[in-house]
Amino acid sequence: MSAFKSAVPYKNGAFLLLLIIILLLVLISRNSHALVRAWVAQETSWKTAHFLQKDSEHFQIRYSVVDEDYVKVIEDTAEDAYMRVTNLFDYEPVEKSIIIVYPDSVSLAKSFGWEKDQKAMGVYWAGTIRLLSPQQWISPIDDWSAVFAREGPMYHEFAHLLVDDITGGNYSRWFTEGIAQYVEKKITGFEFPPPVKGGTAYTFQQLESNFDQLDQQLAYRQSLQAVEFIIDKYGEESLWNILNCLGRGYKMDEALIKSIDIDYKMLERELNFG
Repeated sequence: MSAFKSAVPYKNGAFLLLLIIILLLVLISRNSHALVRAWVAQETSWKTAHFLQKDSEHFQIRYSVVDEDYVKVIEDTAEDAYMRVTNLFDYEPVEKSIIIVYPDSVSLAKSFGWEKDQKAMGVYWAGTIRLLSPQQWISPIDDWSAVFAREGPMYHEFAHLLVDDITGGNYSRWFTEGIAQYVEKKITGFEFPPPVKGGTAYTFQQLESNFDQLDQQLAYRQSLQAVEFIIDKYGEESLWNILNCLGRGYKMDEALIKSIDIDYKMLERELNFG
């Protein structure tokens, strides 16, 4: 009898521990997007603790001494992007967004763990916009402030941030790249050059699951084509409806059906993808 009695508290304790673990897993899964963004914010704050910082109305800009002369234009362009892109999306972030300006492509690549020969003018990830110093890609003889606004990554990357915010991280890579290109083209007129060589168009399954391993020029071009097709046929409002569906937890294919009554296969046929 005593052995039986001593086993009861043990069983109750094990059950409570299991229940706590399950509850923690549920909380983590439901808040994984916020947790990742909080972790990345802390990590970048630690790694850029030696950077200078300037706060604007909607941004916290961190930069090294070599970029001190560029910060005002970066700030002005960022605030213009905020005004115009939030107006387009009809959505504003709750908190200030972080912009980190890296002095060279090596330090930018290192911040992501990329190979040092990988290059980009800007990257959005987990609530943070990371920019390559304008002095690395704009000629000194150019009107660099105009070039930065027209050809720089600010509008593109801020659009990514809003997509991530609205959907809670629940989006397909092709969709956010298509939206970012559409926003950039609409506001600044900038558009990536078309693919140098032709090729068989990718399916949405390929774009969905393997984007970074595909021909990037073609993958980006198809992403823009898909978004522009949706807008041309169903209206710009349909884009925001899809984002809101994604924010409510629908998968990409489900969000398309719910918003514009078309699925991946139908969209592929319309676009001649795959």
